[in-house]
Parts: sequence; C-alpha cells; structure tokens
Amino acid sequence: MSDPSTRMTPSRASAAADAGSDLPAPGVIGIGLAAVLTFALAQGSWQWFATFIGVTLLAVMCAFQRRARWSPDLRSAYMRGLIAYALVVGLCVAIALAPLLQRRAWLFPMPGTRAQCALLGRYQAVQTEAALGNLAGSDPAALAFTQQTHAREAVADCLAATTTLWLPLYGVGVAALVGTAAWFHDRSRARTQPPTRSG
Repeated sequence: MSDPSTRMTPSRASAAADAGSDLPAPGVIGIGLAAVLTFALAQGSWQWFATFIGVTLLAVMCAFQRRARWSPDLRSAYMRGLIAYALVVGLCVAIALAPLLQRRAWLFPMPGTRAQCALLGRYQAVQTEAALGNLAGSDPAALAFTQQTHAREAVADCLAATTTLWLPLYGVGVAALVGTAAWFHDRSRARTQPPTRSG
C-alpha cells in the first residue's frame, strides 16, 4: 500500500510541469560553452572543420532546445532563455561561416584588407628567398614551392585575423534576427493555444 503523502495530485503535477516548462533547457549552456571553447582555441587560419562544428552545434540546438512559455515580461524566464538561445545560435552561425567569410570576397568584402594581405604574402615570399641566401639558386623549383607555401600561409593568417575581428558583428546580427523571429513565433503560438486550467 503506497503512502498517500508520496502521491502527487493532478493539479500539483500540472503545476510542477508548468514550473519546469518555465526554465530554459540546460543544453543551451553546454552548447554555448562548446562554441566559446571552439572560438577560443581557434588559431591561425579558419579551417572548414569549424564549419562542421558550427553546423553540428546548431543541429543539437534545434533538436533539444525548448523555450519556456511566452511571456511579455522582460524579466521572465522566457526572456532570459530567449536571449541565451539567440546568442548561442548567433555564435554557432559565426563559427560555421568563418572559413567561408575568410575565403570568399563576395560574402565578406573587407575593403582594402584583402589587398594588404596579398602584399604581406609577397613580402613573405621575398623574405623566404632572402633567408636562404646563396642556397636559393641551387633548387629553383623547391624555392618557388616554399615561397608559395609561406606566402599562402601569410595571406590566410592575415585574412583570418581580420575575419575574427568582424565575426562578433555577424554573430550579433544573426542573434538579433533569430531572437526577433522566435519571439514573434512564440507569441503567435501562445495566443492560438487554449488557456491552461489552474487548480
């Protein structure tokens, strides 16, 4: 025979469920930390693996994230969860787009910067030849390959540094769009749902 004190009435169970639904999913915290760690550990040129990480984190967000019940109160649990959700999505999108922004001028023009990075690559090629001294003429093919490699790395690092400086702007822009769209969507869904019974 079960103890009556351990039973939960339907109204209490409903109240507990409603209270739990007002809390943001803890997955946002873990995903945000993973994205920040990825961003902090990124060194040198942005590689395409960053795109894979960003897309994976976005997929996890879409699969497991749940937002609290819509509320117009700016200090509500819904608004806190929405802000966290939007910022994490913006960060994941910024990480996913970083390699493409670095390599595609049509997506991220960076006026003047790309030309300056190209000059830096040419300087690195000249510096490589100067470092070899009299040995530079012994193997022209190897010298040319080494110059191209060092020049390419210098240009990539230069573009990556500039891309990293601009990534927060892209992330905040995406976060603003996602947060606004989610807020209107949640408000519309809350108005169409029937009111829940209390007591």
